[in-house]
Amino acid sequence: MRRRFFVHRFDSGSATLRGEAAEHLGRVLRAECGQFYELSDGQRVWLGRVERISMAKRGENRIEFSLVEPIAAREPAVKIQLLISLIKFDRFEWCLEKATELGVHEIVPLSAARSDKPLLAAAEKRLRRWERILLESAQQSRRLRPPAIRSVLRPGDAFRQSSAACKILFSERADARPVNEALRDASGSSASLAIGPEGGWADEETEAARVAGFLETSLGENILRTETAVLASLAILHFTLGV
Repeated sequence: MRRRFFVHRFDSGSATLRGEAAEHLGRVLRAECGQFYELSDGQRVWLGRVERISMAKRGENRIEFSLVEPIAAREPAVKIQLLISLIKFDRFEWCLEKATELGVHEIVPLSAARSDKPLLAAAEKRLRRWERILLESAQQSRRLRPPAIRSVLRPGDAFRQSSAACKILFSERADARPVNEALRDASGSSASLAIGPEGGWADEETEAARVAGFLETSLGENILRTETAVLASLAILHFTLGV
């Protein structure tokens, strides 16, 4: 299976891969002229043939392609927004990778009341790193485009801004409805999943979600870590909505 890379644009039968992606393809994967790779500009996918490789000691690395033929590509029919509270960065970044593989359309980091304050202070500085992780994961999973990631929001603001047809807040509270019941009548072309921090949502956050139209649901009796809840909730949504 051919590898896929993202380019900024297609230019009348050609495309150019630049920067770190070109460095990886040219030096690590040892690309050669005449080899074929898939290229996406976020809207279309083309089969590209390597025509020229320029690995510079100083300045910009470039790999130039000629476009051979278009390749059919599509994104999931249901756009999934993941609202995820900040957790330790190694585990948060693992969530970013897996959410990308599972087709999430947009990711919104949340500064929940029980999120660690040092993480909140450092989060904005890591946004570019997170964008790179999403890009690399989207290439690996052969998506048409990487998910978008927004700046950190407070949960109440994120809940109010969500316009998804299906809105789910995963909760540890004993009176939360089982997820299979909450999703029984779910439909629509968009969904928003909210996953809280370790220690759970604060009462005011749960109330803000309810006011914004989120259904409070449970993933079972066991208390799941945030990264486990991300995988479980996305898998359940895929099965329920046929994503």
